Order: sequence, then C-alpha cells, then structure tokens
Amino acid sequence: MNALLIALQLAGAVPTPTPEAKTAVNAEEAFSQLKAMVGEWRPADDPASPLRIRFYLTARGSVLVESWEARGKPHSLTLYHRDGAALIATHYCPQGNQPRLALHGRDKNGLHFALRDITDLDAATESHQHDLWIDPAGPKGPTRSEIYASKAGAGEVERMRLVRTQDK
Repeated sequence: MNALLIALQLAGAVPTPTPEAKTAVNAEEAFSQLKAMVGEWRPADDPASPLRIRFYLTARGSVLVESWEARGKPHSLTLYHRDGAALIATHYCPQGNQPRLALHGRDKNGLHFALRDITDLDAATESHQHDLWIDPAGPKGPTRSEIYASKAGAGEVERMRLVRTQDK
C-alpha cells in the first residue's frame, strides 16, 4: 500500500476496506479462471451498446489483455499478469493514470483485486480504479464490477454483466 493511499484513508477520502468473507485463491488458479474470458464481449443489459470488451492472451500466454473499445476506438486497457506468487492487474485509464491492483482472493462478487499502488495520478483532479472484481463464471454469465475513488471518496460499485459477441 502506498503513502498516498494511506494518507487518503486517514483523511477519510478513501474508505479503509472492510473485512469481507474472502476465500484465498492462488495466482495461477485465478489466472487460469480469467483465461476463460478470452473473446469479445458486450454489456448484457444493452444489446445496442457500442462498447466492446475484448480479452486476449499475449507474451506466450503469460499476460491477459482486457481491451475496451467504444465505437471502434480504443478506450482503455487492463493487463493481468503474474508477479511471483501474486496476480496483478494494471489498468491504463483514459484519465492517464495507471492503478496497479493485486488479487486479494475471491468473495461474493468474484476474484477481487484491490489497489496496490498507482502511477501518474493527479489526486486533485482525477479519479482512479480502487477495486475490481471479475467473476468469469457468474450464474447469469460473467460479471465485471469496479469502484472508482477520488479526493471526494469512493464511489459506488458499478457492475456490468457480459455476454459474448460474435468473435472476430
């Protein structure tokens, strides 16, 4: 945890995570579960959405890329990869910051990644991804959830259920 996050938590701007029932999951097992996401997806609740989320493997299968496109134009990327015994998700945000999140286990929302540190954040003007959940095998299909935080505090959990498109 970096000094900025601790300072924001002490100031009450970012909540200190509350303990939830989490199941430990090793990085290799979690990465294997995430590989099931390879392909192209769209929001399940909006068939007309121009948003497409594509997952693909690169670097001889050692990195999973989550690429967001809106109307055919790149929007953001999240790269999932091992770091020793850890699984890291680095989010390349359109705001220009890069939060790195580490796998903290599995809870009711899926695989939970929590903020580890962040680069290039202008804390006075930008928000950033603080928590990320992916449930590749949700009962109604894969679900992706996230919380963004800013100097005003953490936002609400945003959830998106995904359905496959015709893979290109």
